[in-house]
Amino acid sequence: MKITLNPDKEVVKTVKDGLLKKGGYCPCKMGKSEDIKCMCKEFREQIADPEFEGFCHCMLYYKSK
Repeated sequence: MKITLNPDKEVVKTVKDGLLKKGGYCPCKMGKSEDIKCMCKEFREQIADPEFEGFCHCMLYYKSK
């Protein structure tokens, strides 16, 4: 398993700017809770699934097998 940043530098910049504005919380989701603090609960659960390969919700990270 390997976690990498999206190869699209513009997406990475946009998401990281959003994370800075929201104090580390996913810029793609409403509210602030530990479940949406980057790296969000949704993606941590996807990482734990050995069959999952793909991007996190906001497209910042990619998990490959």
